[in-house]
Amino acid sequence: MTTTRSLIRRTALVTGASRGIGRSIAVGLAARGVRVGIHYHTNRAAAEAALAGLPGDGHALFAADLVDPEDTRRLWEEALTALGRIDVLVNNAGLFFDHPPLSTSLEEWQAAWQLTLAMNLSAPANLSMLAAQAMVARTSAPDAPGAAHAESPSDAFGRGRIVNISSRGAFRGEPDAPAYGASKAGLNALSQSLAKALAPQRVYVYCLAPGFVETDMAAPLLHSASGVDILAQHPLGRVAAPDEVASAAVFCALDAPAAMTGSIIDINGASYLRT
Repeated sequence: MTTTRSLIRRTALVTGASRGIGRSIAVGLAARGVRVGIHYHTNRAAAEAALAGLPGDGHALFAADLVDPEDTRRLWEEALTALGRIDVLVNNAGLFFDHPPLSTSLEEWQAAWQLTLAMNLSAPANLSMLAAQAMVARTSAPDAPGAAHAESPSDAFGRGRIVNISSRGAFRGEPDAPAYGASKAGLNALSQSLAKALAPQRVYVYCLAPGFVETDMAAPLLHSASGVDILAQHPLGRVAAPDEVASAAVFCALDAPAAMTGSIIDINGASYLRT
């Protein structure tokens, strides 16, 4: 007996997608026919420009302060309602700022850790839990227009995918921003823990660990006096482009085999090799 399979269009929520790596990931997913929810914090103009640059249709904008757990919950609920389903969650939003241990007051140190962990670790953890529960609970989906594929119990895509954007700093260390390094190390551990917990339910989790990337945020540092030392770390003679990180993220979001779940993938141009 032939089973009728529903044709659906993949959907994704990408946090921190108004610029930089997140924007490139959103473009890459949209180019594959995915409907994308672009999350941003306060820069609506940049988010609207990112939305306008996405190929295809059916995309949407969502504002939220991910440091606030309740706002994070609201983001998920609004995105799920607007998009109808979320097949892919990309936890890209993050923050980095210096707080060197020998020249930072205790009050500044505590504030740096609280804010960094809230954004870089707790927010992805909360969104990942909400996504996992929704993906596992979903048993069917209505037909949707646009790019389509056949969904079945044997679909290699699984029930859903989570892609976390970590950093080489989780392995190399961040002497001037130790909370950042610790938060990304925690994100790596979170990704692998979730991969083990969710694999039986066919929800797959992947983690990317970029080094320096040529984004607007990194440009001042890369083009400062420190840029010479940074480039010296890179055998390629350059840092990564946002599109290179995005290509890996899109692969994990749509094409990576299930057997890769739990992987932490370095994207640093051989600037730091771990064993």
